[in-house]
Amino acid sequence: MFLKSLKIEEGESLIRNISFRKGINLIVDETETRSRKESGNNVGKTTVLRLIDYCLGSSGKNIYQDPEFRGRSNSVVENYLTGNNVCITLVLKDDLDIAASREIVIRRNFLQRSDKILEINGEPVKSKDFPECLKSLIFNSSVSKPTFKQIVSKNVRDEKNRLINTVKVLHPATKYEEYEALYLFWLGIDIDVSDRKQKLFAHKKIEEDLQKRLKKEKTISQIKQSLLVVDSEIEELEAKKDNFSVNENYENEVQQLNLAKAKINRLSTQIARIELRIELIKESAGELEDEISNVNVEKIKSLYEEAKFLMPSIQKTFDETLSFHNGMVLEKKKYITNELPSLESELLGLNKQLEDYLSQEKALAASISKSDTMNEFQSVVLKLNQSYESKGSLEEQKRLWESSMDKLGAIKEELKKIDQGIDSLDDKIQKRVSEFNKFFSKLSNDLYGEKYVLSADKNPKGYELNISSVLANPGTGKKKGEMAAFDLSYILFADHMGIECLHFVLQDQIENIHDNQITSILTDFVENNNCQYVLSVLRDKLPSDIDVSKFEVVSLSQNDKLFRV
Repeated sequence: MFLKSLKIEEGESLIRNISFRKGINLIVDETETRSRKESGNNVGKTTVLRLIDYCLGSSGKNIYQDPEFRGRSNSVVENYLTGNNVCITLVLKDDLDIAASREIVIRRNFLQRSDKILEINGEPVKSKDFPECLKSLIFNSSVSKPTFKQIVSKNVRDEKNRLINTVKVLHPATKYEEYEALYLFWLGIDIDVSDRKQKLFAHKKIEEDLQKRLKKEKTISQIKQSLLVVDSEIEELEAKKDNFSVNENYENEVQQLNLAKAKINRLSTQIARIELRIELIKESAGELEDEISNVNVEKIKSLYEEAKFLMPSIQKTFDETLSFHNGMVLEKKKYITNELPSLESELLGLNKQLEDYLSQEKALAASISKSDTMNEFQSVVLKLNQSYESKGSLEEQKRLWESSMDKLGAIKEELKKIDQGIDSLDDKIQKRVSEFNKFFSKLSNDLYGEKYVLSADKNPKGYELNISSVLANPGTGKKKGEMAAFDLSYILFADHMGIECLHFVLQDQIENIHDNQITSILTDFVENNNCQYVLSVLRDKLPSDIDVSKFEVVSLSQNDKLFRV
């Protein structure tokens, strides 16, 4: 799938219509930066990449909230996009050389509710269905993991993680099991167990946390031994009780008292179990609150601003990063505390029942206590009831332990089967990596005289992809070259293996790559292979031997910005 065109319209007015070609596509900023009087910012060269990303499902906020705008919102662009009927149309095409090949037309605007436009091939699509529709149309895949956004993350390199990492292109908090699903998909191994595996790891952590809490009270072995002692006490007390000879009325009252105490025992056990569950949930929620409240915002913000001064390429503001982090924490808290209302309602009802039976017990005990001759019998019955209460509490703890161990055992067994199924694909995985390296090592060698190698390594949570090179810590420019070699090699690999893929790479900040490598990438490789390389660049940062006019798809300047506002 290739980029065919990107159109920007305001109502009936056409603002831009950018046509893309096979090979190199340059989004050129004409700002003269060598004089040091101009920065090259704010004309919209990176925004073109982000508009494409927006049509592929991003939130679009980075179009006007970005370090490119010196860490604050570009209010002119934001107000223009959200206050007018600005519509973006992206056309993707299976083959630019075949006029009749399939096209996917995506239209989006920046308005909300009834004014919102979100269409694929002229048909309105709900926001929640949008990524799945694109995933099905482009990659012919219906599995839930990896997500469409995760799959295309390496094709749009405009954000921090994707500009400094070659394969770890997702959010820093992304777990190994999520990366495994993505990496296998890149290799053309589209399995339907990745989503299940990620959910199992989440449930596994819940049960492990519960067992840690239970262990603070008593281990399962201690509970079993305590139950043996209590059962022995009950047997002795029951024998003593049977030796008493009491009148019929008294015995009837004692039976009612025992029945009330038994119900009190069961209710107390249920209440203890629910209170433990509520306490665990609140404790977990409190830990999540600490993740927000324990952050020294001003101190870290100061460090972040200093880091941004030293590294202008940082693509996310501190507030965005903090907001994203806090948002994730709040979502986790919302999920964890979801069942609190029903538990608290159930607890309220049980406590009401307990109060009723406690009143009944008190009345019966008062009636029985009037008999002076039955004090010893009453003492035995009291001890017996206490023993039964202890037994009920211990049995509930035992039940929680055994239930958790059964669940954890089942989770581990299912994870083991899933991993065995994935491990059985190891030969296929390694062969796919080997095929990829035929392209990757050759292109990296052509660029730098070094053969980069991709490897698929197994860790306890799944497969991960790693890249090795002669230099342990290549410089920024060389890292950009590694990314370019990886992204472009992947397109060749995917075509070779018959894997559906996007044939375009959107790259920002290519100026960090040395002139020799830029020339090699652009003229020697991209122009001679079935791919598109879309670059946002400053004209005066390109090598002098590059014929810019041949590859330029849009020219921007301080006098002719992207949105012309």
